[in-house]
Amino acid sequence: MAEQMNVIYERPRSWANKVTHYCPGCTHGVAHRLLAELVDEMGLLDKTIGVWPVGCAVLGYDYFNFDSVEAAHGRAPAMATGIKITNPDNFVFTYQGDGDLASIGMAEIVHAAARGWPITAIFINNGNYGMTGGQMAPTTLLGQKTTTSPLGRTPQTNGFPIRVAEMLAQLDGPAFIARVSLDSPANIRKAKSAMRKAFNAQVRGIGFSLVECLSTCPTNWKLTPIESMERVRQEVMPYFPLGEFKVVEGVL
Repeated sequence: MAEQMNVIYERPRSWANKVTHYCPGCTHGVAHRLLAELVDEMGLLDKTIGVWPVGCAVLGYDYFNFDSVEAAHGRAPAMATGIKITNPDNFVFTYQGDGDLASIGMAEIVHAAARGWPITAIFINNGNYGMTGGQMAPTTLLGQKTTTSPLGRTPQTNGFPIRVAEMLAQLDGPAFIARVSLDSPANIRKAKSAMRKAFNAQVRGIGFSLVECLSTCPTNWKLTPIESMERVRQEVMPYFPLGEFKVVEGVL
């Protein structure tokens, strides 16, 4: 009789069996996988509602087996707040890029965090507007060339890149704020741990939570996937350091 093998890795029930539209080397898929694993592991599949952005993840609703809605550009936190108020027993999250959350949606995320309502934001920081051709975003690094900063970003002309996690951590409303990276297996494991804490902040009714994920954009960075991972480590992390910036008691 053949020995029975234990299954140690399989597709999460909450993740649809579909091919995504993301570019090769983009780490949106990694963030999706972590999100799906946690929804399964925490028993949230039947009560989850995702709010998707305008941007690279605009089709995120097509990749998961839970209820989802799409928000107008930048308005996901406001929509999520309304959904949570009217459906307090549901688990509600937003999934947003830096152009969506930190530019047109900056007021939305600041006030959602200030209110402290128990919703969760997954914030993908790849330093540009990925879907529309690689324009400069609020998180674009100094000196970085984009389609709208062809000579490189300068503080005199464009201001400094915004550290969203540190900024929101100064508010009284948030229960958990962290920045993670998706560049390596070790950091991906840490990213999942941070996302679990963010989920706990909502499930336990403690307050608002956000996890900023440093991500790659090989196509617009004009780098290979491997070079993009190295750029995250060598250039992005020094300006956007990893860590937990606010942890309220009860989240862990």
